Amino acid sequence: MKCIFIASAVVAALAFPLGLLFLLHAQSTGNEASVQSDPAALLAAYRHVEVASVSDAIEQLDGKRMYLSHRMQAIAPVKFAGFATTVRLAKEENHDPHALDGMLAAIDAGGKDSVYVMSIEDGSNIAGMGGLMGTAMSARGFAGAVIDGGVRDVAYLRKIGFPVYATGIVPSTSVGHYRFAGANITLAMDDVPVRAGDIISADQDGVVVVPREEAIKVLTLARQLDFKEHSMYAYIEQLGSIVEAVKKFGRL
Repeated sequence: MKCIFIASAVVAALAFPLGLLFLLHAQSTGNEASVQSDPAALLAAYRHVEVASVSDAIEQLDGKRMYLSHRMQAIAPVKFAGFATTVRLAKEENHDPHALDGMLAAIDAGGKDSVYVMSIEDGSNIAGMGGLMGTAMSARGFAGAVIDGGVRDVAYLRKIGFPVYATGIVPSTSVGHYRFAGANITLAMDDVPVRAGDIISADQDGVVVVPREEAIKVLTLARQLDFKEHSMYAYIEQLGSIVEAVKKFGRL
């Protein structure tokens, strides 16, 4: 609905160059100060920008790739943003009933707007989470989960509407094959560092990691990029030229 509103406003603004475009831009960028000290407002703002724009903003500002690769797929269409709770599992065959206790404790220690981010050593064919863990995360108000490994109980996770990104769907278990190797530590996922407290932003285009200390400047630029792109849709439709749109808005 927001995109339709913006596109309609841009058509009008083409006839009144100093009108609605300026108003819309001011509304989208005018509250950075208010989100600076309010984590909930910060995440709400990130939920209203596209992940592609967030990824572009980080690359333009810092020259870094902070998006996870195409291997990371959503089990259902989803959009969320939250603060990372990180967990690592190390590969180890064992008969220790407590080998994964730390993994479960990390879930119970998380809360509203957390994103469970798990790295599983050689875990493409291991389900790092399933319905029980997803239910616990949902009950505690987690925003979602990102698993560098597999996921199972997908039908149930879809039923309860808990958003999960993973590298695949597999029926296997980590029990007896892995040991908890740390929580709220820095992970390396697809060569992207993920620290506890970083912002995880996800939509149908994928997942991007925003360093917490750069959240405001990345958000500011991402909003500008979003505004330009949605403005360009109406301009391209009217003129029938992407070349002219890129010249005018400087965005591709």
